[in-house]
Amino acid sequence: MSGNDHAHATPRRPDWAALGAAIVLAAIAGVILWDTSHLAALVAYSPVGPTTVPYVVAFGLIGLAIWTVIAAFRGEFPERELQEFGPVVWIVGGLAAQMLLLKTAGFSIATGVLFAATAAAFGRRKLWISVPVGILLSLVIWFIFARLLQLSLPAGPLERLLP
Repeated sequence: MSGNDHAHATPRRPDWAALGAAIVLAAIAGVILWDTSHLAALVAYSPVGPTTVPYVVAFGLIGLAIWTVIAAFRGEFPERELQEFGPVVWIVGGLAAQMLLLKTAGFSIATGVLFAATAAAFGRRKLWISVPVGILLSLVIWFIFARLLQLSLPAGPLERLLP
């Protein structure tokens, strides 16, 4: 091996997707730090208070961002699989349907539609089964949160039938 072999080696390029993830992590940490700095003026009587955990989370995210940048330049990320957009469209569509249906149809029907769309994204395309199952599960969840825990969830026609 001669000394010139390194001159012809392909230069290592950073993993741009990983660098993008590092930027997002750092941005989230920045938002948390900025928002938490406004809370610090409210409570100053104890070193441990409502700002402690957000600061820990923000500094943890900064550490992860730095680690991600280093790994991106070293080329330590595994090869990623090709992204399939069909399942993403199902889930985003289900979320959009839930937001549109929440006030008019109520929590159970809207969340049941989201459940069915998510099941379809994972390959379960029998909507005639997953929609009723999702509505039934959501109705049980609504009953637990709205009736037993006295939390406010949007009620629709199904929820109004319950005692």
